[in-house]
Amino acid sequence: MSLLRVAVPNKGALSQSASEILRESGYRQREDAKQLTLIDTENGVEFFYLRPRDIALYVGEGTLDVGITGRDLLRDSGATAAEVRPLGFGRSRFRFAGPAGRYTQLSELAGTRIATSYVGVVSTFLEEQGIDATVVRLDGAVETSIQLGVADVVADVVETGSTLRRAGLEVFGETILESEAVLVTRAGEAPAGFEIFKRRLDGVLVARSYVMMDYDIESERVAAAVALTPGIESPTVSPLHKEGWVAVRAMVPRAGAQRLMDELWDLGARGILLTDIHACRL
Repeated sequence: MSLLRVAVPNKGALSQSASEILRESGYRQREDAKQLTLIDTENGVEFFYLRPRDIALYVGEGTLDVGITGRDLLRDSGATAAEVRPLGFGRSRFRFAGPAGRYTQLSELAGTRIATSYVGVVSTFLEEQGIDATVVRLDGAVETSIQLGVADVVADVVETGSTLRRAGLEVFGETILESEAVLVTRAGEAPAGFEIFKRRLDGVLVARSYVMMDYDIESERVAAAVALTPGIESPTVSPLHKEGWVAVRAMVPRAGAQRLMDELWDLGARGILLTDIHACRL
């Protein structure tokens, strides 16, 4: 039996979350951070723990079948790997930043030197915007490049912006890229076993976004209650031993579930319960 070969980040911000979603999907994961490969024979998968920046290249070349990496790293690599779906973790934004008060709009980037660790992403963005600037590659700590005279502007990941402010910089212009962890595979025909692998991850991601809601309500109020909790296909409605009452079960979005409980209570529902969903197939 051929194994689906999957690349997983071996360290960095994506590593732990990637392993967590794989475990929740039923796959074995390494216990030792120094372990480079792991074979999960029962599930037909072999995992390779690699530098996040290299994953898109291995997948794009067909050396590996599937990978989890950042959208920023995928775009920066120039690899032929294709993004299949976002995974909901490792979110970040790429912005331009310069000395406070110096720059206000993208057009002012013309003729400047821009320091970044993501040359591919920034160069592509500048080309799309029709801006002629010099991109300077730095592997880290780009904030100091302006002070050291290496660059006029930086392009980097911005979370709170506190690091940039401490360096006397402020962001300006539109966002270069909204990034997060993504599932990638090689362009063209999907490798054998990929659909099952993706379906498992899909099930976990849906489960993370929904909860199961159970409640009891009088039969005459079912229509109004079901309008609030329509479920995925349709809610389950079962008669109760108590005359004129039914039990309702439906999947509802996790976000806003508490507000929904309040609305159901006001409608007359009782015994309202929320239960986590660990995985599902829809």
